[in-house]
Amino acid sequence: MKKQILAAIIIAIALPALAQETKEIKLLAPDKTRGLPLMQALDARASARALDAKPLSDQDLADLLWAAYGVNRPDGRHTAPTAKNAQDIDLYVCLPHATYLYDPANHLLKPVIATDLRPALSAGQEFVKTAPVVLLIISDYSRFRLDDTDKARFWAGMDGGIVSQNINIFCAATGLSTVPRAYMDQTIIKQLLNLTDTQIPVLNNPVGYPRR
Repeated sequence: MKKQILAAIIIAIALPALAQETKEIKLLAPDKTRGLPLMQALDARASARALDAKPLSDQDLADLLWAAYGVNRPDGRHTAPTAKNAQDIDLYVCLPHATYLYDPANHLLKPVIATDLRPALSAGQEFVKTAPVVLLIISDYSRFRLDDTDKARFWAGMDGGIVSQNINIFCAATGLSTVPRAYMDQTIIKQLLNLTDTQIPVLNNPVGYPRR
């Protein structure tokens, strides 16, 4: 009951924001020459929750999203593999003023809802509410076209984990901080983003500069 009341409150707050104008954001071309060598990035990888609230630069955000799930070949395949090449992952970019859907094919952000989704993602962990960006990894397991729902959900978690690891390694290589999280209020998130029954919020990664 408490969750339902909280969901209703957040949706009521969000609805006026839906009327605000939000536009697509064309991202900068990714800089594919930056960062530590792979073995050094793996050595530097660590979960961090002390994030500065300073917004990411345009280049850092563009590179982060491309590393996470960008298109890296002419045939439209991604930096992260997916089972049966189902491309079941949708990457939502949660910013303080709005939530966007990353469009890998065109390397841009499409507005979804003009409200702050970070409180629903925080699950009581305050540092998430002030992270400059939280990447929400959602799998639509219907894209696997399987009759076995348990297997499809397993694959969904596997694919989401690979995208999260891309985020972790990119952050380690470029001096950003992040932590992979499964905590979130899935009820509110599914309502706010109008997700279908087969769209699963798998993981989320708050990302920011290290707090000094």
